[in-house]
Amino acid sequence: MRKDKDRYWDCLDQAMEASHGGRIEEALAWLDEALRVHPDGAEAHNGRGEILWDDGRIDEALVEFDRAILADGKFTAAHLNRIELLVEELGEFATAVRLSDELLAGSAHLPRPDRMLQAEVYYLKSKALFYQDDLEGALFLVRRAAKTGGEAGLYGSFEGQVLFELGELQDAKRVLERVVATDPDAAHPAYYLGLVLERLEDEGDASGSPGIGIENSAQAFARANTLDPQQFLIPVRIDDATFARAVEAAIANLPRSIREHIEGVAVLVEDLPQAELIREERISPQTLGLFLGVPRTEALVTDQPVDLDRILLFKKNLEKVCQNEEELIDQIQVTVRHEVGHYLGLDEDDLERLGLA
Repeated sequence: MRKDKDRYWDCLDQAMEASHGGRIEEALAWLDEALRVHPDGAEAHNGRGEILWDDGRIDEALVEFDRAILADGKFTAAHLNRIELLVEELGEFATAVRLSDELLAGSAHLPRPDRMLQAEVYYLKSKALFYQDDLEGALFLVRRAAKTGGEAGLYGSFEGQVLFELGELQDAKRVLERVVATDPDAAHPAYYLGLVLERLEDEGDASGSPGIGIENSAQAFARANTLDPQQFLIPVRIDDATFARAVEAAIANLPRSIREHIEGVAVLVEDLPQAELIREERISPQTLGLFLGVPRTEALVTDQPVDLDRILLFKKNLEKVCQNEEELIDQIQVTVRHEVGHYLGLDEDDLERLGLA
């Protein structure tokens, strides 16, 4: 028995070394060997889940986290991994909230909810609420995570993101500048500080913090891109005339039958969504476009004048999600079609099915 345990842990060590070296199949083979020695090894199942997740095999990863928890219900890492995967990859937010509440409630068959576990669960639950558009609930919980587990850059970065989405720009700026100062190598807070400064610049109320080497949104976006170029792009800036021509081309490329339906719908370009619009429509400040008015399918049963229908395109937001001008032109086309779809009465599921999401 002792020999089997030694072999099990040796296999785990070999798997970790292979994984760190990028040798995925070798790492999985070592974990398979560990499970042959000890079929109910929670650590081995959890390790397989983490490797499979990194390899994009999401469903298989979830199965492994479930197996780890079945093998050892008190194995904290597997519980946290399962909840995070449900939130970040599968969009099963309600399930993630339920599992978070079970961990926080405590039970003889679950890990003891000490302060560090509580903090992590508060954070994961806050992300689930965020994706369910409960921004106030998300803000409350991420602050509770920081208070419970101590000031962590991860929690502060997410708090700044939530504050930005709520339009609390000065509070977001203060929080994000603090995180950037303490963790200058983190891309996420630098990027969101850029988003905050961009809006403040648009409102004529911006002043960055030279003490952290970021005085404006351009510097913040550049730092985030340097730290994580794949996730955080440098905005593709084009002049207003070029952007307007791209919008005109996007409309002209619509089928003639659809162009006839939208003749009375104004297509307007603004740099960013205005604060009042964000509050009234409960939209994200990062929204690419928006249809305002009454969908055509409802027009016959409303008294609203047709000339109030309009599509808004937000130039700076569109510029931030593209790698080059060609990609930006394509994204303008997609966004125009998406918002025209809303005018025609299509919901998000319809738009996704038609490739317009």
